[in-house]
Amino acid sequence: MLTVSNLSLRFGKRILFEDVNLKFTPGNCYGVIGANGAGKSTFLKIISGEIESTTGNISMGTGERMAVLKQNHYEFDEFPVLQTVIMGHKKLWKIMSEKDAIYAKEDFSEEDGVKASELEAEFAEMDGWNAESDAASMLSGLGITEDLHYTQMADLSNNQKVRVLLAQALFGNPDILLLDEPTNDLDIETILWLEDFLANFENTVIVVSHDRHFLDSVCTHIVDIDFGKIQLFSGNYTFWYESSQLALRQRSDQNKKNEEKRKELQEFIERFSANVAKSRQATARKKMLEKLNVDEIQPSTRKYPGIQFKQEREAGDQLLAVEGLSYSVEGRKLFSNVDFMVSKGDKIAIISKEGLATTAFYQILNGAIAAESGSYKWGVTITPAYLPVDNADFFNTDLNLIDWLRQYSTEKDETYIRGFLGRMLFTGEETFKKCSVLSGGEKVRCMISRMIMSNANLLMLDEPTNHLDLESITAFNNALKDYKGTVLLTTHDHEFMQSLANRIIELTPKGIIDRRMTYDEYLESAAVKEARERMYK
Repeated sequence: MLTVSNLSLRFGKRILFEDVNLKFTPGNCYGVIGANGAGKSTFLKIISGEIESTTGNISMGTGERMAVLKQNHYEFDEFPVLQTVIMGHKKLWKIMSEKDAIYAKEDFSEEDGVKASELEAEFAEMDGWNAESDAASMLSGLGITEDLHYTQMADLSNNQKVRVLLAQALFGNPDILLLDEPTNDLDIETILWLEDFLANFENTVIVVSHDRHFLDSVCTHIVDIDFGKIQLFSGNYTFWYESSQLALRQRSDQNKKNEEKRKELQEFIERFSANVAKSRQATARKKMLEKLNVDEIQPSTRKYPGIQFKQEREAGDQLLAVEGLSYSVEGRKLFSNVDFMVSKGDKIAIISKEGLATTAFYQILNGAIAAESGSYKWGVTITPAYLPVDNADFFNTDLNLIDWLRQYSTEKDETYIRGFLGRMLFTGEETFKKCSVLSGGEKVRCMISRMIMSNANLLMLDEPTNHLDLESITAFNNALKDYKGTVLLTTHDHEFMQSLANRIIELTPKGIIDRRMTYDEYLESAAVKEARERMYK
């Protein structure tokens, strides 16, 4: 068990959080959420001992071991992959190193023999003889093939390093596991493997993530950092969000009696419990809703952007026709023979094993690059809007936010422009911020404002959730659910894709796979799996 007592952290006059008292118990997974800058990663660093708190202390049970997902991808470059994983269990690695050093001695003494014997006993007690096979099995589960297990870390790609470091954190069944954005740079198959691993993990997990599907799949509790306080709630992210929104609506309804409100909250818990019981991950987290208490449900003080997309005109019958599109980079085929028609009501997830492929596809449709072969044709009624994955070129300027957004508006009035910025949580003096000093999340919110202003009837979104906090992602997701126009989107956010897409198109070097189904149905389809094997041979 991990106990946090009287914890506070201050930077000068700024209080990040204070008077934090929490207990993290085995068998539970705690998702840490909060707005950008609230202190989520900092909280994990305090728990791990990487940084010191201003007051308070962290304590673990006697003999318990903590493992942390490393963020420095170069820290183990001089070591082989398999060794890097085993090094996650520091005590076991120390014993192995000491043992090997003794056996390597030329003048092996009787004293060395006694010490080696003691180390061998400890090694066996810690199941050290299975360490390499256990590490290899974990690496394989995370997509690191056997031929790479003895490769130097320095020779791996960044995506491969992320998987090895994740294996390092998971290795050896730690009592407490700290994971900061563990799904970054992972493909969907690896994320699903990690979800299953954590859902069955019997010890304590504390995780920071912007991936709502991941939080919903693995979390039994939510740790909410908000306005200098850290509070613990039972349930996963969706339960926390929906219950806090319900509590917020109830608070504004002054006419409803307390007993009626309590009954409404209780009915919500029962409905949510029934829905969770049918989900894939429910069997592994049976206790998630056992301790839910109506009294602990509180309205969130978090602010959500006001995102709403409207079409200036409804699209006609001809939207977009793509014929025989192909594209290569340095002789490597990213996609070929891309043929499809977009229909009214389509919300299409454009996916690929190769991230460059989807971005190149959007760039072709927007005239930024030319296709190797093939063509595309927009319908005459279509007004498209594009949210690129790389928006740097839009912000190479010292304009303030008002003047920046004014560039894209036919209405130049400052009050009108401020209205759009205000919906995206830029208020007061913030509207005079220079574009050159904006954070990644602020830039994306500006790009969303620009897109809203266009009143487009077809939206193209290339990784729209990058850099956004959970509040912005949730508001963006909800706005697109309500949007009556057509959407083409690519995202690593599972929930975003599953909740929006009614059609999946996968770009491959040998053509496309085109299915009218949800993302989860696509992942589970045996026919799709066969088609993918053919396309990627």
